Amino acid sequence: MSDVTAINNLVTKHQNLKKEIAKIIIGQEEVIDQILLSIYTGGHSLLIGVPGLAKTLMVNTIAQTLGLDFKRIQFTPDLMPSDILGSEVLDQSRSFKFIKGPIFSNIILADEINRTPPKTQAALLEAMQERAVTIAGQQYKLDLPYFVLATQNPIEQEGTYPLPEAQLDRFMFAIELKYPSVEEEMQVVKATTNDETPDVDVLFNDREILEIQHLIRRIPVPDNVVEYAVNLVSSTRPNLETASDFVKQYIDWGAGPRASQNLVLGAKAHAAIKGKFSPDIEDVKAVAMGILRHRIIKNYKAEAEGISEEDIITRLL
Repeated sequence: MSDVTAINNLVTKHQNLKKEIAKIIIGQEEVIDQILLSIYTGGHSLLIGVPGLAKTLMVNTIAQTLGLDFKRIQFTPDLMPSDILGSEVLDQSRSFKFIKGPIFSNIILADEINRTPPKTQAALLEAMQERAVTIAGQQYKLDLPYFVLATQNPIEQEGTYPLPEAQLDRFMFAIELKYPSVEEEMQVVKATTNDETPDVDVLFNDREILEIQHLIRRIPVPDNVVEYAVNLVSSTRPNLETASDFVKQYIDWGAGPRASQNLVLGAKAHAAIKGKFSPDIEDVKAVAMGILRHRIIKNYKAEAEGISEEDIITRLL
């Protein structure tokens, strides 16, 4: 099959996938698009929102429609790294045997990831980057495709541990969930207070998702689009001579090179689901907010003046 045909097929399957997800999840189209873009590119997503916005249900529904193994890990203050990765136990023959933890699955829902201390949060780092885990000096490969979709409560809430920058950077997208509109909330209430539970069809399998990931990487990118993405990321760094006064005034740390890579990958995937065979600058802009939001560290001045990361990115765009 040619790449042109494959992209046309992806457009159709993406639309069908969204229709299946819409049987369960009402609204939140932009959020679902960003989660699917991260899956098509092999990235991880962080969903940020207050409890009760159907974050868990959304991830569960997406896993079902993609035909992937799905495990949910509830992060709590007493969760240990071995509860995630697994541990070695003595069997009857007095030899050590490795019992796999819930991390051995295609899609991991790390629920309320910032409710657990940094030591346990860090247990995910190797899995997210290397697609492998090391236990007692032995490395175990994870099955592909592999995604971590984490949910996070707003860090202003009680009992949360902010994720370290190195871990935040591993997430391709940070996606903010907003409250539904009144009309959407009425639909949600009607749909969830009756006795009917819609079934969703499985539209993909693991092999097809890996093929899509390879297809996205083969999409050619014009130099001017790469240049735009790299310049956009560079413009967030206050320590550069070329930094604007606005950036120097409000940002402590800017985004690193992984942001540039993700912008180009995200733009390729965004172009593909729109039926385009090569991304343009508009595709970079379309994914920029979710990719840069968690990689910019604003300073106290921005905090005091009520300037958000979104305000800074909008200004830079």
